Amino acid sequence: MPILPIDTGRYGSAEMDKIFNDEGKLQRLLEVEAALAWAHAQVGDIPKEDAEKIILTATVKNVKLERVKEIEVIIKHDLMSVVMALSEACGTSGAYVHLGATSNDITDTALALQLRDSINIIRKTLDALENILITHSLEEINTLIIGRTHGQHAVPTTLGFKFAVWLREVARHVQRLNECSKRVLVGKMSGAVGTQAGLGVNAIKIQTLTMKKLGISPADISTQIIQRDVHAELICVFANLASSLDKFALEIRELQRPEISELSEPFERESQIGSSTMPQKRNPELCERICGLARILRSLTVPTMENIAIWHERDLTQSSVERFTIPESCILMEYILSLMVKILAGLHIDRKKMRENIDLTQGRIMSESVMLTLTRKGMGRQDAHHLIRELSLESELKHQPFKEALYENPQVRTILSKEEIDTALMPEKYLGTAVIQVRRIVEKTQKEQKRQRKYSA
Repeated sequence: MPILPIDTGRYGSAEMDKIFNDEGKLQRLLEVEAALAWAHAQVGDIPKEDAEKIILTATVKNVKLERVKEIEVIIKHDLMSVVMALSEACGTSGAYVHLGATSNDITDTALALQLRDSINIIRKTLDALENILITHSLEEINTLIIGRTHGQHAVPTTLGFKFAVWLREVARHVQRLNECSKRVLVGKMSGAVGTQAGLGVNAIKIQTLTMKKLGISPADISTQIIQRDVHAELICVFANLASSLDKFALEIRELQRPEISELSEPFERESQIGSSTMPQKRNPELCERICGLARILRSLTVPTMENIAIWHERDLTQSSVERFTIPESCILMEYILSLMVKILAGLHIDRKKMRENIDLTQGRIMSESVMLTLTRKGMGRQDAHHLIRELSLESELKHQPFKEALYENPQVRTILSKEEIDTALMPEKYLGTAVIQVRRIVEKTQKEQKRQRKYSA
């Protein structure tokens, strides 16, 4: 019976599950064995008809998972049970299965195939996230929202600007994933300690041909295993990305609080229940799930980094760890990415509430604007800061609109007219280059997307 939430189907997609379940792993192991046989045939090491037989047989339809497990119970070796089951299914051609290879030639290369397929899914979901943030950035480019620092009202910004900041963060993660993929998606055919002695005089060509057949690159150099710094890099990239999603989700959670109520995640009004006892509840449970699972993803970096250290040319300490860390990191990464796409696609935006919150402090959020207006009209900057600070505190203490405090102050009125005060207090007039920056960020990201599509094609 399944125990972990990934196994029960609570978290993760069926598409990712197919990559990492027992049959998905077995299929990729068989694909590597088939590619190795094909490479041997290309250099004349084995008859081509035998290689063809191995290639045709190397599928989970012919090599049953049940048979592999039966053999493993007896011999206590997971990869050798695959070799024996494939050899058995190939008849006399089975004599050429696994020729010159060591276990990790097959397992590490098969792992690269699993990572390639999972990264492709993650990339598609990242693309969807980028595109929805582009849409939100442009649609909300002029939507006023109060900027907050230390949880306090600061100065006005726009919701589009907030989304553009997120967009650029996601774009950097796309770049990191693309860059690290070049180092991670590599296989090997190098034998017991990496010298390729068991593969004979054609060893380098066999490795090159095998990886070409599989659609990945050969590792630059390896011992009995591919060095684990590459896998550590990938999971650290995932942890970084998960932390950004954690940040986005946390912001939505904060803004969904009833006393703020500016943004909220989707809620199925007809059927969704927020609480078993409080019928009014609309909990940000999707965002909270992202924040919680991001902690799991970050925690996987530690055992992954510890996997880098090995005894000499190889030991077995990585294997047991990676049975957890790699499937979990890939499955959870794609899952919380998909959740964020779902949240943003159905995000509820309350523009009226945003405007109400801007007005909550009766104009005091425009203190900087008034201070700088006074400075431009000749008052010293420090004097202007002191004066406006005093007037802001007085306005707050008296629950008086900031405008009135400014109108009534002789120092201010000596320098500024009512019209100039009114203009300085208009949030929409104090956005600086926000709109320009949003358009620039969207344009830059779209250009990168075009280059990436061209590169991928």
